[in-house]
Amino acid sequence: MRTVVTVIGKDAVGIIAKVSEICSDKNANIIDITQSVMQEIFVMVMLTDISDINCSFSDFKEELKQIGTQKGLDVRVIHEDVFNSMHRI
Repeated sequence: MRTVVTVIGKDAVGIIAKVSEICSDKNANIIDITQSVMQEIFVMVMLTDISDINCSFSDFKEELKQIGTQKGLDVRVIHEDVFNSMHRI
């Protein structure tokens, strides 16, 4: 089971580290990651494998959302099946 995690907001030190730390704590494997800074806007997309997470999907999603709120970022976690359905032509 995989998720797409997106993070958008004002660039700051430690964004990738904090999101990665939460993934590690929850035993979510980061399969792929891309990030860029467009002027002062940070944009990151992660693909994670949550097959072996040690919490519920909703708890994983909520913890990432909370760190986004604390740091002024928009963090979204979408199950891969939902993501694929949204982008099917």
